[in-house]
Amino acid sequence: MKQRAFKQVDVFTARPYYGNPLAVVLDGSSLSTEEMQHFTNWTNLSECTFLLPPTQACADYKVRIFCPGRELPFAGHPTLGTCHAWLQIGGTPQASSAGGGEPQNEFIIQECGIGLVKIKRDAANGRLAFAAPPLLKSGALDEADVALIARGLGVARSDIVAHAWCDNGPNWRGVMLKSAEQVLALKPDAAILAGLDIGVVGPRGKVGVVGAQAAGDETQFEVRAFFPGNNGMAEDPVTGSLNAAIAQWLIGAGLAPTSYVAAQGTALARAGRVHVEQTGADIWIGGASVTCVDGTVSL
Repeated sequence: MKQRAFKQVDVFTARPYYGNPLAVVLDGSSLSTEEMQHFTNWTNLSECTFLLPPTQACADYKVRIFCPGRELPFAGHPTLGTCHAWLQIGGTPQASSAGGGEPQNEFIIQECGIGLVKIKRDAANGRLAFAAPPLLKSGALDEADVALIARGLGVARSDIVAHAWCDNGPNWRGVMLKSAEQVLALKPDAAILAGLDIGVVGPRGKVGVVGAQAAGDETQFEVRAFFPGNNGMAEDPVTGSLNAAIAQWLIGAGLAPTSYVAAQGTALARAGRVHVEQTGADIWIGGASVTCVDGTVSL
């Protein structure tokens, strides 16, 4: 074992302990996959990442992303949290061109299991944002799946006003309810939804005016993410991959504006904020990050 630099970062929040925590081992060299997985399981967090030197010339760093029990090709909050930690230890984007005439120092290029992911910094507010990766599977869900999800969520089938595959690595099935209030009231049945990853979104304001926010409310949608856990259905506090896929679905279908803020984690006493913005062909998923633990681990 050796001492390795370590940070625990809270993602999609500027207020410590109100977002989604991430463990970041800043030097994953010489660690085996089994050692990475064992440490991830020990942290008891939703994800843990390990920084490594890039293997592709255009990448600034490589990251391996683990959740309890398995490695992930991509995940959103680990992408932002890892980049935040990398920048804090002095990481500097390459100055060479990233291709297409773009100077790479405007972006950070992350290498991970799904390939290269582009990350940008907002100088005005310090937020980081990643370009949503292409969907691996899209389009409407099977009607049998929709009926099953409605039963598992405890809502009428007619309360699901839209649905789609939201698969960008994690195998999310997305459904849209009539309101944010309905989303917050959900009590999913783990027995009915066994084996399914479910993302639920609901608009604030009137149905039919999707994206219209209530007076004084900074967010336009409420999002919740449910997946199989050790003791039934688990819920993720704030989910970058799901929000990326939901944004691609809703904006593409005309169900959301090209710029909006989603709330997630409300039902878990968190206050996650996911900033979505379409620029050209890219949909950017952004949020603040804050380091809560800074030190070393023996690994």
